[in-house]
Amino acid sequence: MTETVISSATKEVVIGFDRPFVMIGERINPTGRKLLAEEMKNGDFSRVQADAIAQVEAGAQMLDVNAGIPLADEPALLAEAIKLVQSVTDVPLSIDSSIIEALEAGIAVYQGKPLINSVTGENEVMERVLPLVAKHGAAVVAISNDETGISEDPDVRFEVAKKIVHAAADHGIARSDVVVDPLVMPIGAMGTAGRQVFALVRRLREELGVNTTCGASNVSFGLPNRHAITGTFLSMAIASGMPSAIISPMHAEVQTAIMAADVLAGHDQDCRSWIQEYRDPNAGGGEGGARRRGGRRRGNAS
Repeated sequence: MTETVISSATKEVVIGFDRPFVMIGERINPTGRKLLAEEMKNGDFSRVQADAIAQVEAGAQMLDVNAGIPLADEPALLAEAIKLVQSVTDVPLSIDSSIIEALEAGIAVYQGKPLINSVTGENEVMERVLPLVAKHGAAVVAISNDETGISEDPDVRFEVAKKIVHAAADHGIARSDVVVDPLVMPIGAMGTAGRQVFALVRRLREELGVNTTCGASNVSFGLPNRHAITGTFLSMAIASGMPSAIISPMHAEVQTAIMAADVLAGHDQDCRSWIQEYRDPNAGGGEGGARRRGGRRRGNAS
């Protein structure tokens, strides 16, 4: 069994094959959010703090923090965002940047063991990111693309992931600290995108013994009723062995699909989380029987 341990100063989350699914909140990301980008660039992090609190209250066990704003001082912004998020919530964080200096700045202020998002299969990127991961004893998201881009052939993406896992081992990074992103393509543009990911997740688990994650909302890009597609995709990904994803926890369709998949995969012991969330408050359960959306604490965190 492979278990990836991520921690803050006071809380630990474990991503693992036989554990409840880990939701990594995606909303602290200025990409595509013009107002958030402008506020962060101007030193206003109030929306960052509000998004952090809201996502944790909605059930996210981890948060992804990104500060990628064109023409801005990304290292300084990312470090400030991480400090402020850690001041208002105790969940572990994913430090998200493609710029090595920003990753260094984020790690320098982070309290705990972070998940570094990310490294690719490009040789130059691996040579810069993997020593940083090893130095700080962090875990890392390994994205299965390289100098040739993102292949539509899942076998090629598997080989890229294998290359990163082996390179990480050369730097003393345990396989359990490499979480592979098999890359989710929009299903509206590639009809086989779902099947490709499900097959890749199974191979990555069975042949490489690594945990996986993904940016799940990519699958529904451009489609109506996106959250239903995303939720169904996640339930099928969980059935294939995916133990985590970077998603918005703010949508009921997504949350319900994840919780139901955990039940059916045997990851929700005695269906406790499901019953706590959905039992009828008028069925005689007293105060504890009331359904309370968000804020639940499931078995993978301590």
